[in-house]
Amino acid sequence: MNYTKLGRTGVTVSRICLGCMSYGDKKWRDWVLTMDEAREHFAESLEAGINFFDTANVYSVGVSEEITGRWLGEMAKRDEIVIATKVHGQMSSGLNRAGLSRKNILQACDASLKRLKTDFIDLYQIHRFDFTTPLEETLDALDSLVRAGKVRYLGASSMAAWQFAKALHLQKENGWHRFISMQNHYNLVYREEEREMNPLCIDEGVGLIPWSPLARGFLAGNREKGGSGTTARAKTDDFARNMYFREYDFEVLTEVERIAKERAVTPSQIACAWILQAPGVTAPIIGATKLNHLKESIAAVDIKLTPPEIEALEKPYRPHPILGHTQPEPRRMAHAGH
Repeated sequence: MNYTKLGRTGVTVSRICLGCMSYGDKKWRDWVLTMDEAREHFAESLEAGINFFDTANVYSVGVSEEITGRWLGEMAKRDEIVIATKVHGQMSSGLNRAGLSRKNILQACDASLKRLKTDFIDLYQIHRFDFTTPLEETLDALDSLVRAGKVRYLGASSMAAWQFAKALHLQKENGWHRFISMQNHYNLVYREEEREMNPLCIDEGVGLIPWSPLARGFLAGNREKGGSGTTARAKTDDFARNMYFREYDFEVLTEVERIAKERAVTPSQIACAWILQAPGVTAPIIGATKLNHLKESIAAVDIKLTPPEIEALEKPYRPHPILGHTQPEPRRMAHAGH
């Protein structure tokens, strides 16, 4: 395993982050692995040198955090691993059990600590932008968690670059602990983040830890043009069908498969190798429901693509609409006298 610093901090993380959404309760998603099924994934990850693990309170409505806390608590030394989780999603039918209000953030952090069976969270991330809560309220609440010793670092996830820039400005202006990472939607078939968010993060020293680096399995080459596939997740993943599967997405996949064949590796490994070399990327978040897929991603750390290969992989890309997060309708400005 190779290692790097997380953004402009002193904390060292593996170049692969294990995404733990794949572990949880089958009542939430029928393709996730249960507590016992997930054990070997954590064992394999730790054996390979992965020290970075990402989950969220909303994954399986808390069960993913419980599984993550159980196996890391038994298998790893707490001070040697980096645990990341997130807050924002709806955790129950209660009126204040979602979003980024101070009330929900403080309650959700305490609940995550209990499920993870830890005294502190290394990286606490806002899962999405909350349009209903003043940004100052959210940032002040997050800062209080760091000062209380419950959280070591703060991170954010998918949003518009202007929103993230505003947050960083407010944090600096008020002396609040700043976001040190951005978990954004970024892969070979969704590169819109290269326009604004990635350059902003590189300039600000914010580490990129992209989600869905394999496009929810699309870049593994096991999906069909109708949106179905051979795995349990592929057969039921409506989210992925709405995100990818455009004709030009398959043109990118064709290049991925061609280079994979030439190198005698899998398409997933080529897609993973590509994002590992992308500017600003600290560690892609890799989720897996099959142990061999996890092993493939770990091995991809050692694949170094050539400039001509990178050019060939990137050439077929076509612009996409915003995928992975939402933006409000722009307010129409009144132009008096026109």
